[in-house]
Formats: sequence, structure tokens, C-alpha cells
Amino acid sequence: MYTVPAALRPWISDVRVDAVEQSRILVHLPEPAVTLVWRGYGEVQVLGPRTQAAYFEGKDLPVCVRFRVRPGCARPVLGVDADLLSDRPVSLRELWGRSGGRLDAELADNDPAEVVQRLETALLQRLSAHQPRDTALTRHAVSGLAAGVGQPAERVRDVARRLGVSERHLRDVFTTSVGVSPKQFARITRVRTVLSGTGTLAQLAGDAGYYDQSHMTAEFRSMMHVTPGAYAAGRLPAAVAC
Repeated sequence: MYTVPAALRPWISDVRVDAVEQSRILVHLPEPAVTLVWRGYGEVQVLGPRTQAAYFEGKDLPVCVRFRVRPGCARPVLGVDADLLSDRPVSLRELWGRSGGRLDAELADNDPAEVVQRLETALLQRLSAHQPRDTALTRHAVSGLAAGVGQPAERVRDVARRLGVSERHLRDVFTTSVGVSPKQFARITRVRTVLSGTGTLAQLAGDAGYYDQSHMTAEFRSMMHVTPGAYAAGRLPAAVAC
């Protein structure tokens, strides 16, 4: 993982550079954030928030560079509301036009460190030119709705009351800026908490803030398409071509 420059930290949560191996299945987890991806060739793609897991056949890639945009920051960073990107990929060229096309050309045949640096520069230039609006409402809502170990997500109505807005207003603003509804965001973060946790199924359910183990199993299966036990044992759905 690379260190995100201080000027980008309000907008980008992390930067990763990974190799992709042919031998393993690629699991794309439910994801509440927008991600910029460069796969060692071709164009930069923007992957919208993902509400369902997907399982793909592995393939050899020289490298995969990922910039994870903080939930709610798609408009300042990319110039488009996140709800237009949900559950689909688009090219950065489609969003940025000629400047996106020039960036694709500049990244060709570069090593990962140069790609990271060039993407950071491009993002900083865009943020500087477009003077992004404050995202405080969404930022505080994300913090309250995000589940974590021992930190159950707040109820939407409680978050709205705490922030001094109506539940409807919060839902509308949140869905537009994050790309999924507040309830869907909380569901995704709960499942990701289970995936990153350890312990028995009952412990995982409690840590993630579920009512009980059956509630966790039902929600997990609805997004991952297998039960938590099957996933942990490696019994995954059939992979498809990427």
C-alpha cells in the first residue's frame, strides 16, 4: 500500500498496487466506494459501488493499481454523482473527455510507481481546478452508518436526527453522493466486517452488529451468494470470465 499524499487524503482513502495471479479465483467483494483502476495496460477504469459479490476466473496481469475514493467524494474527484456509477464500470476517458484520454496515453508502458504518481498529480490538478464543495453531511453520515468490529451501524433515522436533517433528505443526498442508499451502505459494511473478522459465526455476528447468527447468514448470502461457512471453507460460486 502506498502513502496517500496529505492533499488527497480528504478524498482518497488508500492506494494499492497488486499483482494478479492466474491460478486463483478473483473475488470482487461488495464495495461501498468508487475505485479508480489501472490494470497495467489500456485505459483507467472507474468502478462504481458494488452491491453484490462477483467471482471471476483468474488471469495474469502485470499489475493492478487501485485508488479508492472515499464514500461521498465521487463528485469532487471525478465530476459525476456516484449513483450514476453504481454496479457498473466506466472509463475515466468517458468522464473526463480529452484529459482522460491524455492520461491513458501518459500511463502506457510506465512502471507502477510512475502510474501512481501521475494519477495523484492528475487528481490534485482536478481538485484544484474545480474547488470541491464541502461533503460534511455525507462524511458524518458515512461515519455513523459504517459497521465495524464492536461498532454496530446507527439507524438511519438516528443519524438524520443527529445531523439535524430529515430522513428523506439524508437518504436522497447520501444515495446521490455515495451511490447506494444509507441502508444498503450499512449492509455492505456489515458483510465486509464479517469477511475481515475472526472467531465463531456467533462471535462474528455479534461483532458486526447483527441481531443474531441467522440474520447475519441471510444478509451475507444475499450479497455473497454463499453462506459465511461455505465462503470460509472455499466453496465459492462458479467463476465466470472477467
